[in-house]
Amino acid sequence: MNEIQKSDFFQVGKDGVKKIWTPDDKKIDIVEFDDKKLCYVKSGLGYPAIYPMYETHFEKKADAILMDLDGTSVHSESFWMWVIEQTTARLLSNSSFKYEKEDEPFISGHSVSEHLQYMIDKYVPGGSLELARQYYFEIVNYEMDEILKGRGKQDAFTPSPNLKEFLLTVKKEGIKIGLVTSGLYEKAMPEIISAFRQLDMGDPTEFYDSIITAGQALRKGQTGTLGELAPKPHPWLYAETARVGLGMPFENRHKVIGIEDSSAGVVSIKLAGFSCVGISGGNIDQAGVGELCDYKIDDLMQTLDIIL
Repeated sequence: MNEIQKSDFFQVGKDGVKKIWTPDDKKIDIVEFDDKKLCYVKSGLGYPAIYPMYETHFEKKADAILMDLDGTSVHSESFWMWVIEQTTARLLSNSSFKYEKEDEPFISGHSVSEHLQYMIDKYVPGGSLELARQYYFEIVNYEMDEILKGRGKQDAFTPSPNLKEFLLTVKKEGIKIGLVTSGLYEKAMPEIISAFRQLDMGDPTEFYDSIITAGQALRKGQTGTLGELAPKPHPWLYAETARVGLGMPFENRHKVIGIEDSSAGVVSIKLAGFSCVGISGGNIDQAGVGELCDYKIDDLMQTLDIIL
């Protein structure tokens, strides 16, 4: 975390502000007062928000765990970044377009629209977000259909190492399991269905105690949700999974823990009031939010020592 003197709405030395911190990716600012901390969540779409930042602690044995999908349960980020790349290529009418390494923290972990807006701002100045979304979902619908039919990109969705053993152990211990993703429903469900097929684990909707996605995509002729404006790093997906999906009262949040590989997910878990396990392989350290994690692991099985 980097200490700064001024944020969009706050300044050190004014209105009781003692310190302001921002991670390397500058997606949030943490504002410290004598008696509280606030988190200012920025928005690529023009709708920022300010949340209280709770002190968190975890007490084993866990009553519930909250698991991210992309990168934590299923390795798929490279596929979704490829779709963003293909969408940008179509906007540019340049089939050979490739994103740069420096783009990766900004095209993973957040909402589809924020990813696309970032690419438009950098590569297609003045381009239409609505047209980008149209191209994106055309590509997604085609690729998802191909994958579910056993065709398409063979390496698109791969279960994380030891996912089956980990999930079955947690289930055997009587701990509730929630699956949480910023991905829209039509993006997320083929991923976990594909992973469960590979692991011979049956229907994921029967296995998990709750699955919360960012909802349905808003397109002409159909309804949508707030998923594009309130995904991770906002707290709502994790909060809804725990409180509504798993029936965990807020006052019992110290018995709930979240597992994430992305910077946006780590912030989302912490803003929802839960302790966080950061798993390697994502962009947590690259984005500069590693110190927000209560625990760090390299393999899902290491989580068992924390929660049991």
